[in-house]
Amino acid sequence: MRVVVGISGGVDSSVAAYLLKQQGHDVIGLFMINWEEKDSACTAEEDFEDVKRVCNKIGIPYYSVNYAKEYYDRVFKYFLSEYKAGKTPNPDVLCNREIKFGPFLDKAMALGADMIATGHYAKVIEKDGKYLLAKASDLNKDQSYFLNQLNQYQLSKVIFPLSDISKPEVRKIAKQLDLSTAEKKDSTGICFIGERNFKKFLQEFLPAQPGNIIDIHGNIVGKHEGLMYYTLGQRRGLNIGGLKGGNGERWFVLDKDLEHNNLIVSQGEDKLLFSDGLYADNMNWIPCLPKEKEFNCLAKFRYRQPDQEVKVSILSNKSIKVDFIQPQRAITPGQFVVLYDKNGMCLGGGTITERFKKE
Repeated sequence: MRVVVGISGGVDSSVAAYLLKQQGHDVIGLFMINWEEKDSACTAEEDFEDVKRVCNKIGIPYYSVNYAKEYYDRVFKYFLSEYKAGKTPNPDVLCNREIKFGPFLDKAMALGADMIATGHYAKVIEKDGKYLLAKASDLNKDQSYFLNQLNQYQLSKVIFPLSDISKPEVRKIAKQLDLSTAEKKDSTGICFIGERNFKKFLQEFLPAQPGNIIDIHGNIVGKHEGLMYYTLGQRRGLNIGGLKGGNGERWFVLDKDLEHNNLIVSQGEDKLLFSDGLYADNMNWIPCLPKEKEFNCLAKFRYRQPDQEVKVSILSNKSIKVDFIQPQRAITPGQFVVLYDKNGMCLGGGTITERFKKE
């Protein structure tokens, strides 16, 4: 079987390619360039050198493709619009749906691939003609959260070679093979853009609109540099710690008042950050829309969060209401709520639009 691997220059995709080669597949490495900028934050050239070394070492051909325009149009514009609207988007989720399983998948098929593969920690299970997305065996590294927007066709065409392997095992394999990526640290920062000063980076694309920081009583307690730079629950970087009349506890971001360009903060009252439920839209159901209009399941509202018990009410094919069994802290519009059953199967996910408190 011909398998085209999305090879990034990291240890996970390197070992994924090796394992597929060992299984006897006809493996091709394909490196994506999705951001073009001559600076130290975007490491595409360095990563491609690692790709060359890895592919030569394990004996597979490799190519590079440039999807910078597609990334900008399909992912980055959305990223900017969400920040402009005062939300906190998750570009990694969109990047998977729109790039890694979009143009990349098309290119792989054009190269005669039967399947594509990536270094994600997740599982695909075929059952009764449907493709299910499940958590990886290594729950500490499970990345099914980021794959919640994939459709049936995309899931039918992907292999996750690391589905049953732990991260320490992956590094051990890479060291045994003497791969150049064996000790390479995991990538962080914005998908394909890399680590950088986030505030400075956003300023290049969105004009900052400074405004007032106000407390829950409406008192002005400071100035903010632009609502887009702050997230709900944030405690650092507010620069109002020594305010007179305070109770000595730390300040945190409670909400954003877009209409008046105010950042709303509170001091020491974390309970104000908790909510009882949320609404979400743009739901992607895996493998299909549930028959029940109401059901209990588990959910994540951010990556690496432990599963939380919830009750889901389906409002339409694309929108849901989620009631929390236990109040949840800092539910953030723009992020994704991802639903799971008790066996770790991903039911689907959608974009959080608002949170609510019960009377």
